[in-house]
Parts: sequence; C-alpha cells; structure tokens
Amino acid sequence: FESGFLSLTIPQNSSVMLGSLSGNQLGIWVAHGEGRFELPRPLTDYHVAATYSYHGYPANPNGSDGDVAALCSADGRHLVMMPHLERAIFPWQMAVYPDHRQNDDVTPWMEAFVNARVWCEQHR
Repeated sequence: FESGFLSLTIPQNSSVMLGSLSGNQLGIWVAHGEGRFELPRPLTDYHVAATYSYHGYPANPNGSDGDVAALCSADGRHLVMMPHLERAIFPWQMAVYPDHRQNDDVTPWMEAFVNARVWCEQHR
C-alpha cells in the first residue's frame, strides 16, 4: 500500500465531471496497493480524462500505461479514476496549496462534483 500527493494534468476531455477542468494541472492524493490501467491499444483509442503530470515512479505510482490516471466513456457519463479526488476537496486536505488561494472554501476539484450534480438535474 502506498499513499502520496502528486499532480494530475487534465487534457481536453468529454467527461461530465472533469470536462470543465480541462487545461488544469492539480494536486491530488493517491492511495493504492495495486491496480493500474493496462491499455493494449494506442492511447488515441481511449477517452483519457486525466494523466499523471510526470512520467514514471513516483509521479505515476502504479505504472499505468501512458501515465493515464482517469478514463471516461465516449459520452462522458462514466468515469474511472485511480487518484482520490474526494480526498482533495478542501484546501486543508492538500499537501500543497497556492498561497494566493488560502482563503478558498473548496479546491477546484469540487467543480467535478458540482458538474455531476448539474448534469443529473438536467437529465432527470
């Protein structure tokens, strides 16, 4: 088992939860004992929603192919993610948080949960 704080890059993506965070690089917690993305086809065949910001261990702690940290379905409704965004909602949960944002009530990760709620409300 390993726990650590590292950085994710959010590329342009169609994820309901992460789409609006495209273009950001954000800190997040990982906690795992095993499990990784093994992607036998070219990365362009997948809908990558997040990657580890740096290649190799410890930045990609589980060795996921292509440094992939999250994938979504083609329609963006389904998200699989290795890091734990629920553990990075409040600034006090972060190992590192920008000095100029210390008065934030929540981190940018909260936007993912707001996006999910809004999507559900619009698709009842």
